[in-house]
Amino acid sequence: MPETYNALVVDEIEDQFKSSIKSLPLPELQEGFVLIDVLYSSLNYKDALSASGNKGVTKSYPFTPGIDAVGRIRQSKDKNFIEGDQVIVTGYDLGMNTNGGFGEIIHVPSEWVVALPDNLSMVEAISFGTAGITAAASVDAVISKNDVLDLPVVVSGATGGVGSIAVGLLSKLSIDVTAITGKKESSQFLKNLGAKNIILRNDFCSEKIRPLDKTKFSAGVDTVGGEILSRIISQVERHGIITCCGNVNSIKLETTVFPFILRGITLKGIDSAESAISYKKYLWDKIASEWQIGYSDSSIKIIKLNELVPEIDKILNGNQQGRVVVKHGE
Repeated sequence: MPETYNALVVDEIEDQFKSSIKSLPLPELQEGFVLIDVLYSSLNYKDALSASGNKGVTKSYPFTPGIDAVGRIRQSKDKNFIEGDQVIVTGYDLGMNTNGGFGEIIHVPSEWVVALPDNLSMVEAISFGTAGITAAASVDAVISKNDVLDLPVVVSGATGGVGSIAVGLLSKLSIDVTAITGKKESSQFLKNLGAKNIILRNDFCSEKIRPLDKTKFSAGVDTVGGEILSRIISQVERHGIITCCGNVNSIKLETTVFPFILRGITLKGIDSAESAISYKKYLWDKIASEWQIGYSDSSIKIIKLNELVPEIDKILNGNQQGRVVVKHGE
């Protein structure tokens, strides 16, 4: 059994951060932990932040990002997992301060691990990853709050990882979706995912923000924050819900108490990375059954580890469409 493995390692050199593929020693298995042969990982915005030296995500370097991993148990010191079990790990500290899925091996607490559902392939699972669990938690919140959705559900950042999966999941559940995007050329991509209506970001943000605007949506799934979230809050109907899970647009909101006290709006934060493992298992079971949307060549790009750095640059510049999956090995 090889005693080393390959990983993308980010080094900090004189306040500069550089990524390269290195051979690393196999970690020593601790009690209550598992060693996993990672077969697939996926690229998330948080991974790109870690790879670019964001100390709010990763405190010390050298480090291997990758908050998602799917693979097989290599060794286990937990009776619930044995060698060869197919498993998923998303979130918690993986890829933040615990070496992540951009390495061929991860060493993690067994309490972070979920068994791969029988009717879900590894590629399907990793095409969801943390983005998919975040989208699924958002959709779960929307349908749990609203028995009847008279108006469309709006999804912002709709071509990104979380947004594109949210569009697909809502459409799978026969819910009308309005997708907001800054990319006119991605309109057909979003229609293929199931979006009924597409609004360009500049058009959505063309007028002054009003605390209470005309109601256009039953609920919202916001992935970007800032001005767009502020506008969604003002346009969701009475007793509607908006989920919030991102800040790429801005961390600031321009709103008042009016949507909350006059329309009874709920703004729910989604932190899927730290969700209870029991809730993650529930969401994975949903994804593997009635919420299964599959994947297509247009929404998934599978790359090798040595092709990852340019994709990191793309996601940082807002140019990612769909999901980027990293395949380890040959």
